Amino acid sequence: MRNIILGTAGHIDHGKSSLVKALTGIDPDRLKEEKERGITIDLGFAYLNYPDGLTIGIVDVPGHERLVRNMLAGAAGIDMVLFVIAADEGIMPQSREHLAICNLLRIKTGLIALNKADLVEPEWLELVKEEIKEFVKGSFLEGADIIPVSAKTGLNIEMLKEKIREIGLKIPQKPSGGAFRLPVDRVFTLKGFGTVVTGTAISGSVKVDDHVEILPSGLKTRIRNIQSHGKPITEGFAGQRLALNLQGIEKEELERGDVVARPDTFKPTRLLNVKIELLENAPPLKNRSLVHLHIWTSEAIARLILFDRDELKPGTYAFAQLRLDRDIISSAEDRFVLRRISPLDTIGGGIILDPYPSRKRYPELMDDQFILEKGDLNERIALKIRRSKGFPKKELYGWINREFKEIDSAVRVLKEKGEVIEIYGALFHKEGVEKIKKDLIETLKEFHNKNPLKPGIQKEELRSAFRIEQGVFNYIVERTPEIIREGEYLRLREFRTQAIDPSLKERILKEIKKGAFQPPFKEELSQIVNIDTKKLDDILRLLYQEGLLERINDSLYLSKETHMELFKRLKEFFSKKKELTVSDFRDMLQTTRKYAIPLLEYLDSRKITMRVGDVRKLLKMPT
Repeated sequence: MRNIILGTAGHIDHGKSSLVKALTGIDPDRLKEEKERGITIDLGFAYLNYPDGLTIGIVDVPGHERLVRNMLAGAAGIDMVLFVIAADEGIMPQSREHLAICNLLRIKTGLIALNKADLVEPEWLELVKEEIKEFVKGSFLEGADIIPVSAKTGLNIEMLKEKIREIGLKIPQKPSGGAFRLPVDRVFTLKGFGTVVTGTAISGSVKVDDHVEILPSGLKTRIRNIQSHGKPITEGFAGQRLALNLQGIEKEELERGDVVARPDTFKPTRLLNVKIELLENAPPLKNRSLVHLHIWTSEAIARLILFDRDELKPGTYAFAQLRLDRDIISSAEDRFVLRRISPLDTIGGGIILDPYPSRKRYPELMDDQFILEKGDLNERIALKIRRSKGFPKKELYGWINREFKEIDSAVRVLKEKGEVIEIYGALFHKEGVEKIKKDLIETLKEFHNKNPLKPGIQKEELRSAFRIEQGVFNYIVERTPEIIREGEYLRLREFRTQAIDPSLKERILKEIKKGAFQPPFKEELSQIVNIDTKKLDDILRLLYQEGLLERINDSLYLSKETHMELFKRLKEFFSKKKELTVSDFRDMLQTTRKYAIPLLEYLDSRKITMRVGDVRKLLKMPT
């Protein structure tokens, strides 16, 4: 079985839909208004089945200038074009715009149907043929067959059908070993089935009962049924027109431009690094201009950021970034079309180089774009990983439209060369890992210089500062010999905590012990011993770690002797009573409420007591 997608193109009323009906017996104009007005307003669909197993899915697009946006949605994923030109009118404005769009989308092949040939004389027909040859010169249709036909009389319809078959058999089948992606071009409800979406599968494959994701909304669902050209199938492949029956999704939750995809593979984006080309008849395009972006079946308004110039001139190319007003789904190597905001005409298009770029302008930015455009798959993947702080491997399958085996092979080669390291499913460039190590060492060095009394930085605090996933952080720290871990702290191997002045240490312990259950708070103590609170805080924490003090809270410490006395008095009290009030506690310690409250909160936090209303009850006897 071979599945090829053919799209019609051409000016309004040149007979595209009637020609499709003559070829297939299927009327692609499904809307009542289309039938009443005799023109295609939205996309229409039909198909041709050949005895040798070739199936040509046909997307019939509107030709009216105001409906080019619908035409662009239909052009998504087509393999060949049936370019329709009416013999009695010849080349018209939308003939030119449709040809420009097909060129921008890099459609590679097609043929030309010279429709309504029954309405003109043979001499006129020959003149129009010559006009068409000149019109398509330099395009993908140069040298294509020009077949005079009549949808009305049936002239040469069988010949056209055979020519379509000949071209279709030469078109390579779309590979289906990549991530499944289907841009939605139609949403409807089918009685007894529920919500159905249709579109052309542009990569991968999908089976009945597969779990899929609707993007950019992120809705998760399951495929209940699949049809292709009205027939139920169990598996759909890239290159096929598919109708997917979705479980548990309402029609109102979906729209044209959504993408049905493999879960957790593609991610929405509002930034695209691209190579853009401007048509020769387009006006110059200034940096930061607003344009309409059309990609697959979705569209957005984009601000154009040119990397190396202030203006893009007609007929020239440039690297740029598109900053969008809404989320879209795309991959590297996708083609797109740009139209002006006003008037709405096609001005250019291009190719996506990076669908998940950064706004950061690297010094090597232009070099990067050349690699993303011309480099082989290994070079492009290596660059993307180098420019990221860990790239999830599964996201590579959505980042570029290639088969899984190609991507896996490229990653394997990069890992074998030592250029890329895989850590818990994320890919890091060796340069990136070395930079993280270097930054960790520098951060610890700076911390030690400012905090000579502290044993190091708490591991979680340092990890959060670097915004690295925990498993990755541990992996890198464990492979950095300059860093050692002691409990929850990280320090440089060469660092030693500065010793506390023995006389200062003695004075601090003496003042806290002398205060008993009313020791000086940290701020008071700093004035008594004449050191700043930051340094005192470090000393108090060290004395606590040495077991010489007990930390009640950040500002209050007890001597070890006073702490033991606290537990002794608590045991004696609860041996006689079951409930402890604040007043009882205050009297028991001969202290004030200022000290009683933080001491009671400390006991609660240690799960020794529990507050119930205005009293405390004993949970466990202190030891």
